[in-house]
Amino acid sequence: MKSNLFISALFAAVFSLAGCNSSNAKPKQNTIIEKPNTANTTKIQVALLLDTSSSMDGLIDQAKSRLWEIVNTLTTLKYEGKTPEIEIALYEYGNDGLSERSNYIRQITALSTDLDLISEKLFALKTNGGSEYCGAVIQDATKELKWAPENNSMKLIYIAGNEEFNQGKISYKEAISNALKNDIYVNTIFCGNKTEGINTFWKDGADRGKGKYFNIDSDRAVQYIATPYDDEITKCDEKMNKTYINYGAKGAEKKMNQVIQDQNAKKVSNANYTNRAVSKSKAVYKNESWDLVDKAKQDPNAIAKMRKEELPAEFKDKSEAEIKAIVTEKTKEREAIQKEIGVLAKKRQEYITTEAKKTKKQDDLGNTINSSIVAFAKVKGYTVEKQ
Repeated sequence: MKSNLFISALFAAVFSLAGCNSSNAKPKQNTIIEKPNTANTTKIQVALLLDTSSSMDGLIDQAKSRLWEIVNTLTTLKYEGKTPEIEIALYEYGNDGLSERSNYIRQITALSTDLDLISEKLFALKTNGGSEYCGAVIQDATKELKWAPENNSMKLIYIAGNEEFNQGKISYKEAISNALKNDIYVNTIFCGNKTEGINTFWKDGADRGKGKYFNIDSDRAVQYIATPYDDEITKCDEKMNKTYINYGAKGAEKKMNQVIQDQNAKKVSNANYTNRAVSKSKAVYKNESWDLVDKAKQDPNAIAKMRKEELPAEFKDKSEAEIKAIVTEKTKEREAIQKEIGVLAKKRQEYITTEAKKTKKQDDLGNTINSSIVAFAKVKGYTVEKQ
């Protein structure tokens, strides 16, 4: 398989870096509403189906480098003025290391808001062999994932690869038809020549899925634009990491994974690490399952209900009042840092936008994909924050 600009498109398809939104969601009160589909229940759900056969290393590299840019752009989409809950799922297909009985398909993660988990699983992917059954993986994603029932939710599948789209025993036509019955739109990304992708049914898959067909120059490397704001955002992120207070059986492990994913992002590029830092400053990056600060925002009585054994060692001898005071202090500190990153991120994006216009080295595919996603969002009643 081929790749490189591949996931650039895939991820550009869903996003382009945006300014930080550091709003801190407060618990919603139970109120009577006239219509069931409100921003309280609206979701943006994206399933990425990645070919991991032996020639797709570039594709995986692109996925690693575009994840946080995806997240940042998704957060620019608003419904009734609020950011919907964002969930991402990952599948790999076409890997001979997987079971033939499973059609060489594996669900890597179900639809999840745990962005560090998504990053962890992406960086663990390995390529091998190649029997690529697009119809089968689309069918699995449609049937296995917990797609939102609300009509206002955006439900999108992005499948990428470069072999014939009609391989395998399961018809891609039938699989896509079933996806549409659930209001799931299928987009296809062919890593190769546009005409070849059309001739091998990738465009037909997108047409049937009411999505978009893209082809990518898989030999084109990702280009990053360094900005004068990157170092400042990095320093803010390092300070923000100190505001996390782990709790629970897996709290320490999850906090360590946060650091590991910081390191993984930095290995790709400094710009990618900066994108992750911006993501971490947004409300969509939430860790209430292991971070006491986020947990207390979600449930004001969380500390009172917390058992001593769930707390980190340094907290076990402290009173409830003392713990609350520390959490309050860390909350204020994090909110201030998030606000600072938000200001810097907007300046950074303005700089990137200006610099990108000066070069002709990359085609406009990214902008084209972004425009198509924005257009689809508007059809669904979403608005887009100006970047």
